Amino acid sequence: MKIMLGIAAALTMATAAQAQGSREASVDASGAEALSLTLYSGDLALVRERRQLRLPGGQVRVNLGQVPVLLRPETVMLRPLGSGAFKLLEQDFEARVLTPQTLLQQHVGREVTVLREHPVTGEDRSERATLLAAGNAAVLRFADRIETHYPGRIVFDRLPPGLQPGPTLSVLLEAATGPQTFELAYQTGGLSWKTDYVARLSADGRSLDLSGWITLANRSGTDYPDASLQLVAGSPNRVQDRFMASERMAPAAVLRASAEPTEETLLDYHLYRFERPVTIADQQTRQLALLTAAAVPVRREYLLASAEPFQLERQDQPAQQLKPSVYLEFDNRGAQLGQPLPAGVVRVYGPDREGATQFIGEDRIAHTARDQTIRLRLGTAFDLSAERRQTAFRQLGERSSESSWRLSLHNARNEAVTIRVLETLPGDWEIVQESQHSRKDSAHAASWSVAVPAGGSAQLDYTVRTRW
Repeated sequence: MKIMLGIAAALTMATAAQAQGSREASVDASGAEALSLTLYSGDLALVRERRQLRLPGGQVRVNLGQVPVLLRPETVMLRPLGSGAFKLLEQDFEARVLTPQTLLQQHVGREVTVLREHPVTGEDRSERATLLAAGNAAVLRFADRIETHYPGRIVFDRLPPGLQPGPTLSVLLEAATGPQTFELAYQTGGLSWKTDYVARLSADGRSLDLSGWITLANRSGTDYPDASLQLVAGSPNRVQDRFMASERMAPAAVLRASAEPTEETLLDYHLYRFERPVTIADQQTRQLALLTAAAVPVRREYLLASAEPFQLERQDQPAQQLKPSVYLEFDNRGAQLGQPLPAGVVRVYGPDREGATQFIGEDRIAHTARDQTIRLRLGTAFDLSAERRQTAFRQLGERSSESSWRLSLHNARNEAVTIRVLETLPGDWEIVQESQHSRKDSAHAASWSVAVPAGGSAQLDYTVRTRW
């Protein structure tokens, strides 16, 4: 595929060069002096390379070497550094990669050599044939026949032009004679990152040790050795392409560790910069340390929340059986935390009675700013349960009613707990009677904190008047 940059200017320069009898030279600039990777969410990376070359002057074709197969040619930027200058006339991104299939396709209509092994002597016997087609099976025309399933090997006389071991990028420049330093930048897919956190609760459940890991995955088709790495947490707006490249299968993971990164603000996003160069090979997965925090204070909550508003009518069905959810909360502040945390999955572990580590639960967090509260839902409480039933209903008018409800909370643990009951209430509502004081959490929710004794039960009764 050929991307033309500045077509009118390119044609003008080419015409002038031909009139002067100049010819196009070619130089190689495939070795990068410095490499930088900035990875974003959503399978997007910005690659920046600094390269040096010596230009012969006039029009020159600069071969930039192999690039990722998922490179977006329309995003390529080439700019001189220092006092150098050049004019960019043309850019070529050649994505035809050398494979057995592309080699066959490039030889359709040409003669090839077919080698067959003698069944007795094992010697190769050669025969010339014309390759007629190269679909699911090659079609060969010999002097006296046409074959599709040939019991032999096809030998090619030469490598067709344009086929390379990997995708390549080249540019046509107009420049003066002399050394030149320039920066090549482009966007590519196939490079991604995500964040995972591991938390271990203390024996008393009042604090946790937290570690964060960045997982890098390279499916771009090329290696990135000794790269300066930056990660951007946030969601820059992107225009969706109509053509989406297919994903490649990932192999088994290879895990490594690195020093923790520094964090800085990048406009409305957050950038994490790793001080030590990182090498990530094609088809490799690598893990880098993000943070470590010890003895972070946590709060545990048992929440019994209605999934949806109750119906504004009489309920004749049996009592609804419910299970409270278990939540952990901690604040993103303090000496060891207090930094913007990228979105990711937090996996929580805790010790059993013998001190062995056991998995407790996991939850996903969004991008979390400094001083915000992180709230994790770990699952449902095994030893806590509840029953919810309607005890009375009264129609007050065409668009008004009163409903009375009773929640019976049970605790099979050997310690007292507090269960927060959160009810979602429809319409314009008012609590007109209640056995415990409620709190109005929002325009559509009220909550109660109910203490339940060890091995015992507690009861919550309330009546709500609703208008709609």
